[in-house]
Amino acid sequence: MNKEQLIALGLTDEQADKVVAGFGTMVPKTRLDEKINEVRDLKTQLTDRDTQLEELKKVDAEGLQAKITELQKANDDSKIAHEQQLKDVQMASALKLALTGKVHDADLVSGLVDKSKIELNEDGTIKGGLDEQVKSLQEAKSFLFVPETKPSGIKPGGDPAGGNQDKGSDNFGQKVADFAKSTNNLDEARNSYFG
Repeated sequence: MNKEQLIALGLTDEQADKVVAGFGTMVPKTRLDEKINEVRDLKTQLTDRDTQLEELKKVDAEGLQAKITELQKANDDSKIAHEQQLKDVQMASALKLALTGKVHDADLVSGLVDKSKIELNEDGTIKGGLDEQVKSLQEAKSFLFVPETKPSGIKPGGDPAGGNQDKGSDNFGQKVADFAKSTNNLDEARNSYFG
């Protein structure tokens, strides 16, 4: 309380001066309660921090470091395994593409090939090392490979039965025309007979 508040309560000017001089400016109770609660909170925080520090002192730093090292090694091993798996998939795809159409079973033949001798380009195609192995496999196990077809000498549209091959598609066209004529003649004969 201040001097004016004391005078308002009925004290004289002289009495109010003595009270103020004896006690000074008074702090309201609500403000005092706030400060008391703040001190309690600070004490609780200090106790919590002391407890946390004690817990940290109990932590095994060497054990944590060993665990970190173990996890790093596991991550490195996993990364290496993933890269190898990706490389194996690229190799299998490249082999299958390279062998398709040349062999009866690309999976079977790719299993007979030494993949460590094959080099891949950055785009996943085979750079080298396969042709020599395929050649030796073809000599040793020719039944695995699709026989190469040689041109028969027949022109497209030619007569496969050994007819006139020089005319090519004209010969076939003439035969179709002749057949159509004979069919029309049969139709005319049937119509005239049954008529």
